[in-house]
Amino acid sequence: MTAPDLFHRQPQSTDPVFGDALFEDFAAAEGWLHGEGIRPDCVGVLGFDSAGTAAALVSTTQRIGAAVSIAAHGISEPVAAGTPPLVNAVRELRVPWLGIFGEDDPLTPPSEIELLRESAARANVATLIVTYPGLGHRPDEGFGFTSKGADDVDDIPATGDGSPEVAAVAARQHIFEWFDSNLR
Repeated sequence: MTAPDLFHRQPQSTDPVFGDALFEDFAAAEGWLHGEGIRPDCVGVLGFDSAGTAAALVSTTQRIGAAVSIAAHGISEPVAAGTPPLVNAVRELRVPWLGIFGEDDPLTPPSEIELLRESAARANVATLIVTYPGLGHRPDEGFGFTSKGADDVDDIPATGDGSPEVAAVAARQHIFEWFDSNLR
């Protein structure tokens, strides 16, 4: 497992993750993985916040196994100059993509998540957007790791008692299952 530091240019750069730098960093990490004998369909990307947006954007241009975005910003408005809003970008996804959001996140309101869900349903790959009620921004915070979907909404398991702890465990399991199902 490798996790490139997408913020290594800070504070020199005012656009830390996006634009050409994002794709250069991904290409470098992917090149290293390929050099280690790891096939593209065994590579997954996962990001939180702005890096969640970056994971989705990389997934529109690269052939990898799967991607997960947690609390991704920039749903209806671009997160950075020269970056498309996610509602536009997700239509071009090239890999299975899972988006995870807290239902009570003021940075990603339910109305925007619903627009994202509708747009992701138009992608030519499997997409799923999961929201967890009672959770605000970064549903993973304080619980070690992170949680309605474009595909198979009725198959999403209930989160139990709605507590952040239960939601975090359910979301973590969902992420593992997503990668397990899509990485070869």
